[in-house]
Order: sequence, then structure tokens, then C-alpha cells
Amino acid sequence: MSEKRLGIIMHGVTGRMGQNQHLIRSILAIRDQGGVLLSNGDRVMPDPIIVGRNLEKISNLARNYNIDRFTDDLDAALSNPEDILFFDAGSTQMRSSLLKKAMDAGKHVYSEKPISENLKDAIDLARYAKKQNIKNGVVHDKLSLPGLIKLKMLKDSGFFGKILSVKGEFGYWVFEGDIQPPQRPSWNYRKADGGGMILDMLCHWRYVLDYTIAPIKSVSCLGVNHIPKRFDKSGKPYIADADDAAFATFELEGGIIAQINSSWCTRVRRDDLVTFQVDGTHGSAVAGLHTCKTQSRVNTPKPVWNPDEPQKMNFFEDWVDVPDNEVFENGFKLQWEEFIRHLIDDEPWHYDLLSGAKGVQLAELGLKSWSERRWLDVPEIKI
Repeated sequence: MSEKRLGIIMHGVTGRMGQNQHLIRSILAIRDQGGVLLSNGDRVMPDPIIVGRNLEKISNLARNYNIDRFTDDLDAALSNPEDILFFDAGSTQMRSSLLKKAMDAGKHVYSEKPISENLKDAIDLARYAKKQNIKNGVVHDKLSLPGLIKLKMLKDSGFFGKILSVKGEFGYWVFEGDIQPPQRPSWNYRKADGGGMILDMLCHWRYVLDYTIAPIKSVSCLGVNHIPKRFDKSGKPYIADADDAAFATFELEGGIIAQINSSWCTRVRRDDLVTFQVDGTHGSAVAGLHTCKTQSRVNTPKPVWNPDEPQKMNFFEDWVDVPDNEVFENGFKLQWEEFIRHLIDDEPWHYDLLSGAKGVQLAELGLKSWSERRWLDVPEIKI
């Protein structure tokens, strides 16, 4: 059995998501476990070079995590033929041009979402990768959440019977930055920097619904800018002109109706920061990040509407946990391992730039629906 080196150019890993989930908890965790195991017993060892504009910041990051290679020269990094994969977790505005640049340099690509700010650029990327025979992937991390894995198992087993509806609640209160430091970067709330809830989250809801429940046929969406003034991490005020909440309804194949509320301006009184309730003729389930609770047809209680008396039933007690019958690893790391096996061993991989373009398509349609205040069909994308 042998060990194969995989040179990875990692751009945008000084930010919260790129650093914590992709660099530290994925690539470095894979390095520490001894690489990715292939079907023939060989192992693939990632060898990252981290790239960023702030040389001091990336040099400190490299030193703190024993990373041998770093640079502020992206062109030089892309010119190294021994590094065959480019990864981007930087800003949405730069992403499509960076992915195209990397593919022009002959690199395979793996990327955070959204892959672009508009559908045309997203489709162009998918077509170019196909034409150039470049392997490509887009992060679909929420499919690897334990709660959604359990929900998908219930659906595949027929637990729900005929699925009727899906209700999703996502978000929490992001501090404005005046009396408490904000938890999220300021660009999230500025249109000019690619911010906005619809562009950020409808990409996620596209693949969550498509792969877990049923493909989306049409969408109606309303965005809101609740808090127009915020403060950045330095305490400087700025105009927050992007939508910080979105309320979307989707029609899925099979007549299923899904409604997902997404907000950075809501306080949490639910089981988790995101929950999905699926109701069917034979049973219902509520999935969070890790847990999934079920209520079957025969275990459904009989509530009685009586507004004259305090409610005596505890509606949470009648739900049963789906057990943790396996150990769930970090979803970002799992998808990195799957993509590396696809890259090196040609194992199946579904979450490509075309799938990423579908997410951009839904976000674009969501923005258009909001602007025109109407339902819009979701057409098939062909490349």
C-alpha cells in the first residue's frame, strides 16, 4: 500500500468558514488521521498551500497549524503543476472569476457556495468544466448533517407515507454590533459585497429539498431588510442594505409544499438553529442539526381545541428520537473525503458545478419573485 500526495491550493481560508470548517476541521483533520483511504488500500495525503492577500495573517495561520506552504501570490501557486486542486472559500463576488482562472491553469476545482452571483456565470462555469474535462465539486454540507441523514433515511424507508408538506425554520439573532460584537462578518449585510439572505441560503435549500425530499418545481419568496444599520467588528457603523430575512414557499414534485423561513433577526425558541418538519400521511418528523424526532400515525395524540382552559397536553412528549446507530463525523470533512476519492479514484460524485448552478438559479428566482411579487417556475438547466 502506498501514499499519494495531493497538492491543494486553498484560497479564502482566513475567514470563519474557510478556516474552521475547511482548513482545520477537514484538511488538517484528514492529514492528522493519516490521509484518505482509497478502495485499493492506498492513502491520499493532502498537502495544502494556503493563499491570501494578507501575508502576515496567512503566515501566522500556517505557523499555528504546522502548514509548510503559504503565499500571497495566487498566480505563482496556480503555476505549480504538482498542485492539481484549487479550493475557494473567499468572497462570492470573486468566486466565479477565481474558479475560471484555476480551470484555465488546468486545476480541478472544489468550492464553497454560491459559485457566482448570477445564473449565467454559474452555467458558464459548469459548461467550461465539462468541456475541459475538469473534475469539480461544490460544498453541499447540510446533506451530511446527522439530523438530515436521519430524515433522508425515514423518507427512503417509506416512514412518511405520502409526504404532504415541509416546514423549515432557520436562523438566530445576529447582534447589530453596537452593544455586543456581531457574530457574522459585515459583508453578509451589504448588497455590493454579495451579501443577503436569499443569495446565501436559497442555494442551501435547493439541494436540501432536491436531494432529501423532492425536486423543486416553483418558488415564491419575500425578502426583508429588517435592520438597515449595523456596526462592524471595529465598531464602525455601516449601511446594511441587503436582505437579512427571507420567507420562501416552494412547490415540489408530487404536490409537496415546503415553506422555509430564514432570518438573522429572530430569537430562537425551537430545538435547534435549524429545524425541518416533514408531515406525511403515515407519520411526521422534525430534524435539527443532530437529532431527528418522529411521530407515527398510530402514536398521534388527539388534541382538543378549548381556548377557555390552559393547555394541559405537552406536545413535545409524544415524539420519539431516531437513535444514533452510527458515529457521525463532521459533514465538511466527509464531503472533502468523498470528493478526494472522486478526484483520485473516480468514485461517484453528484455535487458538481451544475448542482451549484441550480442553487444560484433558485436564489436568482427568489430575488426576482420578491421584486415582482409572484410565483416563478424553476426550469431545468441543461449544459
